[in-house]
Amino acid sequence: MSSSVRSRPPAADAAAPLQSRTLAVVATSTLVVLAAFVTPLATSVATARELGTGPGGQAWLLSAMSVGLAAALLVTGAAADSLGRRRVFTAGLVLLAAGAAVSGAAPGTGVFVAGRLVEGVGGAAVLACSLGLVAQVFPLGPARARAAAVWGAAIGAGTGVGGLAAVVLDGDTGWRATHLATAVVAVLLAVAARLLLPGSAPGRRPRVDVAGPVLLVAAVTCLLVGLVAPRSGAGAATTAALLVGGVLLGAAFVLAESRVAAPMVDLALFRVRGFDAALVGALVTGAATVGLLSFLATVLQRALGESLLATTVLVLVWSAVATATSVGLRWLPGVDGRLLLATGLGVSAAGLAALAVLDAGGSGLRLLPGLVVLGVGYGAVNAALGQEAVAHVPPERAGMGSGANNTARYLGAAVGVTLVVLLVTAGTPAGTAAGLVAGWDTAALAAAGLSAAGALAVLSLRPARR
Repeated sequence: MSSSVRSRPPAADAAAPLQSRTLAVVATSTLVVLAAFVTPLATSVATARELGTGPGGQAWLLSAMSVGLAAALLVTGAAADSLGRRRVFTAGLVLLAAGAAVSGAAPGTGVFVAGRLVEGVGGAAVLACSLGLVAQVFPLGPARARAAAVWGAAIGAGTGVGGLAAVVLDGDTGWRATHLATAVVAVLLAVAARLLLPGSAPGRRPRVDVAGPVLLVAAVTCLLVGLVAPRSGAGAATTAALLVGGVLLGAAFVLAESRVAAPMVDLALFRVRGFDAALVGALVTGAATVGLLSFLATVLQRALGESLLATTVLVLVWSAVATATSVGLRWLPGVDGRLLLATGLGVSAAGLAALAVLDAGGSGLRLLPGLVVLGVGYGAVNAALGQEAVAHVPPERAGMGSGANNTARYLGAAVGVTLVVLLVTAGTPAGTAAGLVAGWDTAALAAAGLSAAGALAVLSLRPARR
């Protein structure tokens, strides 16, 4: 018998097929969630036009799924740890399909937003369980790091796939077809997940935390409604009341979680610096990168007259670079996750700053260099977060760790895209091509500053000496 055969233990031979099919289902499902997330970003102009969506409602078209994700990630992460990850993961795909079907058939803005919220809840279950399922079958070390990099690559690839689907299905009602296609694919993945993913023994079923989810949803909703209230004609007093109410509800959420026996997120984890660094990285990435690029298609189509195809090609370049970066980093074992995260945020800051180059009558091709740099940074961040999100929590709480990290990402995205819409549409004169590109440049520089500050914050959160 050759030495190469003897060097591979029987346990590894037995685990390899399980690892391969688990990673395939998890990565593909993550890709579909991200593709569903970006669908209305690419088709927002056509969607808003057909549904008759006003300025205030447009922010909800873009951020509704982020709100559903942020509100449900902690809940589904805790449910995965107590009920079993495969069960919650599969249920999430079913909800994703249902929400996509509702959005695809929506007669108006309200129904569309409701469907996107349901998609967010379903996507939350998939994302919250994904890294936990990876940690369940891949042992801690280089193998898990490489699997986490593949998961990070799926996030980047999902952005490009969603844009391509919008182009392929383009037409008068093409935006509806993309949602209905998502529903079909999600159903097929739910069947695959039920048949191929490993089961896990459910944990101890704790008392259901009702106050936490309700307060979190209320806090996020108040903040977002308060941010877009001026665009809907609300007065200063109403806007201030909504924003203050959101902050108070957020504080009530923290207080409630500190007193419940089985919280959605163990507040003791916030004393772990590595866990905090991962949360900061996710929050900043959602607010800066995801928030800014969520409005890219709208600016290019409305201000510069670019076609959906041209816009999608630019986003696809960014997505492809991010995916290649995440995949490439899987072959660099031993890289410190915190340093990789900080580096990715720093590179992202440079790429975001390079996007502040638009002018009326120009071409979207001017964004290409910045999108390439941003893709490198975003890919590095995704690879780092895929590892760091579960590296600082006990294995039995991997769902909570993954859920908390993704909550930070999409909470940042929900707030970020709302602020970007306000900055871009506040240009002078507002609504014109010159106003839109001026607002875009301002928003890009603000996002770059936020990403650079996030890099410094991650570096400052050094792990305590043992």
